[in-house]
Amino acid sequence: MTTPPVARTDPRRITQLGRVRVDDYAWMKDENWQDVLRDPSVLRADIAAHLHAENAYTAAILAPTEALQADIVAEMKGRIRQDDSYPALPHGPWRYYMRFAAGAQHPIHARHPEGRPQDETVLLDVDQAARGHDYFSVAATAHSPDHRLFAHAEDSQGSEIYRIVIRDIASGAQVGPAIESCSGNFTFSPDSAWLFWTWRDDHGRPTRIFRRRIGTDADTLVYHEQDPGFFIGVEASRSGRWIVISASNQDTSESWLIPGARPEDAPRCVEPRRNGVRYDLSHWGDRFVILTNADGAVDFKLAEAPDTAPGRANWRDLVPHEPGRYITGCMAFSGHLVWRERRDANTALVIRDTDGRQHTLSSDEDAYVLSLSGSYEYDTRELRYVYQSPTTPRQWHAYDMQARTRHLLKTQDIPSGHDPALYRCWRLTATAPDGEQVPITVLGRRGTPIDGSAPLLLYGYGAYGHAIEPTFSTEALSLVDRGWFYAIAHVRGGSEKGWNWFLGGRGRNKPNSFTDFIACAEELITACFTRAGRIVGDGRSAGGMVMGAIANMRPDLWAGIVAVVPFVDELNTMSDTSLPLTPPEWPEWGNPLQDEAAYDLIAGYAAYEQVAPRPYPAILAIGGLTDPRVTYWEPAKWVARLRAHTTATRPILLRTNMEAGHAGASGRFDSLKESALIQAFAIWAATMSQPA
Repeated sequence: MTTPPVARTDPRRITQLGRVRVDDYAWMKDENWQDVLRDPSVLRADIAAHLHAENAYTAAILAPTEALQADIVAEMKGRIRQDDSYPALPHGPWRYYMRFAAGAQHPIHARHPEGRPQDETVLLDVDQAARGHDYFSVAATAHSPDHRLFAHAEDSQGSEIYRIVIRDIASGAQVGPAIESCSGNFTFSPDSAWLFWTWRDDHGRPTRIFRRRIGTDADTLVYHEQDPGFFIGVEASRSGRWIVISASNQDTSESWLIPGARPEDAPRCVEPRRNGVRYDLSHWGDRFVILTNADGAVDFKLAEAPDTAPGRANWRDLVPHEPGRYITGCMAFSGHLVWRERRDANTALVIRDTDGRQHTLSSDEDAYVLSLSGSYEYDTRELRYVYQSPTTPRQWHAYDMQARTRHLLKTQDIPSGHDPALYRCWRLTATAPDGEQVPITVLGRRGTPIDGSAPLLLYGYGAYGHAIEPTFSTEALSLVDRGWFYAIAHVRGGSEKGWNWFLGGRGRNKPNSFTDFIACAEELITACFTRAGRIVGDGRSAGGMVMGAIANMRPDLWAGIVAVVPFVDELNTMSDTSLPLTPPEWPEWGNPLQDEAAYDLIAGYAAYEQVAPRPYPAILAIGGLTDPRVTYWEPAKWVARLRAHTTATRPILLRTNMEAGHAGASGRFDSLKESALIQAFAIWAATMSQPA
């Protein structure tokens, strides 16, 4: 198919808050989309035919890049160790870890007794469990505190509707029936007798937490969230003293406690939800440490309160608020408290002992990431953390928090070879239209000319306070080794420069994310890393919203745009209360069902609504049929409308993954095919945009 599919128009007139819009492609939403999430084969025939036609057209247009795609997959695969493993984490007499068998798509979860790695017990072979499934993902795993049981949450559709399976480790036998319709979140009780788990309703929302006696099918309702805009979850404190239920939206949170020694007790609320106040709990000795934005602590602070009376009236500052220092989270050990903080898109770890002495782990690289890598043990001096940068592969460290000594456990192995000295990372800043300084991280190979001739891929996200950190990417090297620059625009809406950086790109400030991204592109042009028409924009999910907006605002800047599971039909989605994320997302974008200003704001930037006759660049949109977050019809509708309006001849392409959801293919090698497709499209688009 070298002729693009022409989607039929079936105008649907929508009147809302006195405003009228017409949606020509609303028919692409299957009325029974909830059933499609659980069984993709029931997708309406006309929709399925259209999506298959789009896939065929995309395959035909990009057929000349198939050899390039194969080369890129081989390169990426060559940078992955076939029999890779991760450092084992101690827990009592055991060491728990994850490894890959040579050639396996999915990991093996295993353990061995301390000092006897030859005596391995396989807890879960995900590759074996995935056989017969086009898609298979494990969201969470856990062993019981008494080391007898192992549980995991699996999804075989990509819809993020999970089932939990519990097995006896000694025999391998399943213990009791599987738990269906879960969110993937669960925790064992400290006595190993109960499993607390989170249920998803028919709209895909986590709304209830149940307690199940392990080995039975008897569930007791523990907590029911009445507000459809709140997400819920459950976990056990690291101390083992408490079971914590959390409920939150983007602005507000609330926690409930159950004593670990009495898991059948009813939960009690720590502090009733108050609009705009967020708090999270970590149990430390005889107190709770509270990470909160209360009392104007925009970038969050740490407070403490007795575990016998943890309400807000008893909160006392432990680490006071400091503007520009965003505390992202903390972890409690018996003798130490560790928190992670971010300043200007880089991170540090701060370690404090029970006497109040503290010290910091950081780096002097221009761009880097320090992150906690988890721990099962509470009563330990050992901290596990990972260091990486765009030029430096991941390094796993064990750190003695008392002696302040570290031990390198593992460096990410790149079988095909990697010399950090061959690459360089830059940290630039772009000036936004309102004067804000937007960080940019750039990776390039030394010797790539900085004279405007190089193509550049610019990645952005900018939502939910999620920072895009300057991590090491084996995939980005395939572009960089071909003479490209790879850049990240740390736009507002993320938290790279603190929580105010997030607030500056949400709600009524959302357009800042788009103008920040454009400012970053212009700064990269000014700095001669590239030039207009040589840039490929790339964004996923809410980052796809940015891609849709910048395609409308400045089509001249881009050789191409990649939008993966893109949130581009914002006005219609935020007006559909049946969808899983609509009520929870109103604090992020606004509620166009009740707020005229929110309606007008969203309508003014929504990618789908703002499509108009323009010379659009080449565009590749990728969707997932069973995606519960950004539904498949969003990119499908957007592409149909773009194709009907573009005044350029550059192709507008849609590829729908008919066997996966929001995360794409689940296997570690299968996922490389999508990455290679994106890079091959970028190279093809940049080449096509050059004058003959």
